Order: sequence, then structure tokens, then C-alpha cells
Amino acid sequence: MPTKFKKDGIEFIRGERGTKPKQVVKKYFIKNTPKAELIQYVNDQKSQPKRRVKCLNELTRRGVKLDWFTEGEMKAKMELANG
Repeated sequence: MPTKFKKDGIEFIRGERGTKPKQVVKKYFIKNTPKAELIQYVNDQKSQPKRRVKCLNELTRRGVKLDWFTEGEMKAKMELANG
């Protein structure tokens, strides 16, 4: 089974007038997750280590190269970029 990014959810789809809404199970596979969301999860302080590694593996599979910087290095780069 493919890797999941988060738990499955239930989505309700409205039908025509007078009918009940249908329940559809929404599956969150990591291969369908946008790249920006994966990078944001990797950078988050509260991310779970197991899911963080899953995101890093998926980004590697997609061919994304990540550059790692400390907070001080990032601040220095931002100051140079802003002038």
C-alpha cells in the first residue's frame, strides 16, 4: 500500500435537491501532496520525526535538492538579499 501523509478523512458531497449528502472517503497519500506542503512540514518545529522522514524520502524521490541552513545563516542571507 502507498505511503500515507495523514489519516483518511470523510468528505460530504451534496446531491440534488431532496437527497442525502453522500459520504466519500478522502485518502491522503504522500505522492499526491504538494511539494510546498511537504517542505513546510519538514521545516515545522512540531513535526513528528517518523512523518518528517517520510516527507524527506518523498522529496528525494521527486528529485528535490534541499540546502540546510541554521537560523543565523538564514538571517544573514535574508539581510544580504534585502540590501
